[in-house]
Amino acid sequence: MILENKLKLTSSVDLAREEERISKKKAAELFEKDILDNLAAGKFSTLQVIHKYLFEDIYDFAGKIRTVNLAKGNFRFASFLYLQAALENIDKMPQSNFDEIIEKYVEMNIAHPFKESNGRSTRIWLDHLLKTEIGKVVDWSKVDKEDYLLAMERSPIKDIEIKHLLKEALTDEVNSREIYMKGIDHSYYYEDYTIFKTEEL
Repeated sequence: MILENKLKLTSSVDLAREEERISKKKAAELFEKDILDNLAAGKFSTLQVIHKYLFEDIYDFAGKIRTVNLAKGNFRFASFLYLQAALENIDKMPQSNFDEIIEKYVEMNIAHPFKESNGRSTRIWLDHLLKTEIGKVVDWSKVDKEDYLLAMERSPIKDIEIKHLLKEALTDEVNSREIYMKGIDHSYYYEDYTIFKTEEL
């Protein structure tokens, strides 16, 4: 099933290619125009701005909280009925050190606030948070794709794996455009968890 899109594309392959091209261009603009510098680190409102900026030329729902339930396998992301409350709680979580920041990242992943394209947006949001609070970012080229996906799937129960994986990949090259762009390389990272079951309500 292909998502309804502003590009009027009916092929999932064509949509994926155009989404990657456009979102990478917009992500580069976010960095080059220093847009993130004026946004509060660790807040959902900042993630909304990122998601809207990346995908507003592709999807009508860019930056909008989802009104559907999402599941991957047997794991269900936060019910949309409780999503607003979950996001308000995430905003209040502490973020003064690496462990607290990753715990916040895990909770935002469980919330999965948007209908599609959460992964790239949330990785940019995470790096903005890390940069602001501890002067580090993740060099995503040092994070094995399969290890990352497995660690993220297990993180709601045990977050030690994702913490270890991301800590090993930290760098202080916070102003490197090259490092920044690796986090939104769609061809390297599967978008979120690849396939969701969606329940329209």
